[in-house]
Amino acid sequence: MRLAWVMAALLAVPPIGSGQAPGVLHITVTVMDASGTPTAVPRHALLVSDNPATREPRRMLTGADGTVALRLPPGSYTVESDRPVTFLGKAYQWTQMVDVVAGQAVSVVLSSDNAEVLAAPAPPAGAAAVSGTDPSLLLGTWQQSLVAVWSPTARATGFVVDAQGLIATHGRAAGPAVPVAVQWSREVKVPARVLVADPARNVAIIQVDPTVVGGPPLPLPCPPATAPSLDEGQEIVALASPLRTGPDLARGTVTGFEPRAIETDLRLGFGGAGGPAFDEAGTPIGLTSVPGDGDVMRSDAAVVRVGILCEALSAARAKMAGSAPPGAERLPVEPVTPFPAGALEASVKADAGASAPPVASSSDFDIAFLTPPMVHRARQRPDRTGGAGGRAPEAEARLGRLTDFGAWSGYFEDLPSVLVVRVTPKLVEGFWKRIAREAARTQGAVLPAFKDFKTDFLRMRAACGGAEVTPIHPFLLEHRASERSEEDVVREGVYVFAPGAFGPHCGSVTLSLYSGRAPEKPDTLVVDPKVIDRIWRDFAPGRTGAR
Repeated sequence: MRLAWVMAALLAVPPIGSGQAPGVLHITVTVMDASGTPTAVPRHALLVSDNPATREPRRMLTGADGTVALRLPPGSYTVESDRPVTFLGKAYQWTQMVDVVAGQAVSVVLSSDNAEVLAAPAPPAGAAAVSGTDPSLLLGTWQQSLVAVWSPTARATGFVVDAQGLIATHGRAAGPAVPVAVQWSREVKVPARVLVADPARNVAIIQVDPTVVGGPPLPLPCPPATAPSLDEGQEIVALASPLRTGPDLARGTVTGFEPRAIETDLRLGFGGAGGPAFDEAGTPIGLTSVPGDGDVMRSDAAVVRVGILCEALSAARAKMAGSAPPGAERLPVEPVTPFPAGALEASVKADAGASAPPVASSSDFDIAFLTPPMVHRARQRPDRTGGAGGRAPEAEARLGRLTDFGAWSGYFEDLPSVLVVRVTPKLVEGFWKRIAREAARTQGAVLPAFKDFKTDFLRMRAACGGAEVTPIHPFLLEHRASERSEEDVVREGVYVFAPGAFGPHCGSVTLSLYSGRAPEKPDTLVVDPKVIDRIWRDFAPGRTGAR
């Protein structure tokens, strides 16, 4: 019966009596962390009732910032917690009286100073120090310890596990021979060293310079014998830092168990895998992961068991002993200002035929240069976007291929203001395949050329004048070259540069392309100045501040 009253109170707007204008009640809920800093309490349930009570209390939830506001008729009200919130081993609840005045706003701050402090439930035996915290508060507690992890083939979340600069992350985000970077904020990104990479168990430990670590290490329940037990259907939470939303908290339940992982119904955004997961008592239970070939927006996440994470951390600590940490130099990041939307639409009108992006060629590779206006024009389809319908089928197919970024489509979805240099190995027809095709032709069968990739892309170096230009991201796209072998992979380079990286100021732009056929001997190309001028013109609206 009480539930029905509460639901009715949520849906109903309290009546305003005697023609008086309502007042606005602003409520803020915070608790003090160990350093004395106020921490917002999100999704804290509050009951608001009039004095004397004439109806069931109105139930409200605070937002992500720990605040809530509601319009009320003038009068006296009681604001109280529906149930206590647990934080760092203490339980807090509030009861406050407040007067709402017609046409005015009144604020109430519920804090550690005016809370009733209760004894928190005892944490499970052997639980880590983070236990005793309501799951809704975990994001505020550990947000500064979350990072974005970038590698050529993956974007993931990571979190600090050791003050010496050790970060745990998803196993697919790191490999022993690939460059990895850690991004702390929109402005700060630094190189990282891979200490442990175990894609089979979906866990990796990487290291950064400890001077750049922005938050405290999350205490893990190591050794594994102290890990908490879980039951199917139990609620869990995970912290993640997806590409677009930034630090976030995801809720889910346990759906099953495997020897190495816990199955869940957690859903994570692009780049969200690799963050910590907790049980309903706030104890770490492991690290989130997604299937190796799964779509992170459609696949339920699993949780790599904390025991595996402890083993990887122990191995990483042994490997870093006696070695210097990586450098703390700042790496390039995306521009803060997006490409002007009005300029994108103007580019469609100015070039209704969506002329193809410029392409250069070396002996082994085809290189396409893509700017936001070029990609935007290529995405226009007459059947979906009302775009130009005059493109030939061959041109449509070519533009579609150039702007299909495969596993990195999530990154390019909102057209970041960057220059993309796409390097594709050339296709060639082998001698015996050409002989077979000619033999078929003598029998009246006209067959297309049976082409294979000439080589494989490894890496690229770019120079503006005589100075090397560091890309924002050295992405790789991997394609299965054969259905017979999963190891038969051909790679494309999709290098992301700042919008002003190349221009007339360079004098000349040189690309050095390294292939699997000749990994130490670059295939060098000097880019046509006309291509550089076209790129420079495309980014002009951003330089002039056009909207």
